[in-house]
Amino acid sequence: MNVAIIPARGGSKRLPGKNIRPFLGKPIIAYSIEAALASSLFEKVLVSTDSEEIAEIAREYGAVTPFLRPIELSDDQTATAPVIEHALRWLREQGENINYACCIYATAPFVQPDYIKRGFDLLAQENCTTTYSVTSFPFPIFRACKINENGSLEMFWPENELARSQDLPEAYHDAGQFYWLHVDRFLQQKKLYASDSKPVILPRHLVQDIDTLEDWVRAEYMYKAIGLI
Repeated sequence: MNVAIIPARGGSKRLPGKNIRPFLGKPIIAYSIEAALASSLFEKVLVSTDSEEIAEIAREYGAVTPFLRPIELSDDQTATAPVIEHALRWLREQGENINYACCIYATAPFVQPDYIKRGFDLLAQENCTTTYSVTSFPFPIFRACKINENGSLEMFWPENELARSQDLPEAYHDAGQFYWLHVDRFLQQKKLYASDSKPVILPRHLVQDIDTLEDWVRAEYMYKAIGLI
């Protein structure tokens, strides 16, 4: 059995009501729920939340909310892995035989069913602990600079000053959309990032982190520009 788990606590500080804030006409969490349902991979799409308001909206879009998340897993210091672990253990206590799970973030409007499917196929083919979405940095990180204590620019890796961009290794970052998990292994390791994790590479135009109002506005422009609406 496969289950999708969407963590969506209330009480966001930087963007109040972030997980249900309207994104181009509907609550942003709706995009994650709809993508999970459209993939046809899941017997359940479960939203883990401490907020009855979020739970009600999640149910309107087809998710289930069989519990409210415990208060100790609902502050802004709580990592994702313990939230997923709690949901999986709760499901197993109810007699659910969960083999694979996919954590999908609530603020990931660019998440696409096809890439969710690729993540599942990769997990099965490679028999690994996790697969998750990544995208490439637009500029070689090995030529990155910092501003030092004197206010001057300084390269992190000065040995790469004269290196050509094409001669430096490409680097990737977490795209912040989804994580597929082999449930038994995850419950042993309790980590989203395992030593045998495999990447689902997304194009950069389908990735936008949303933490601030500026991020939000940019994401709406991007979404419209690439024709998703």
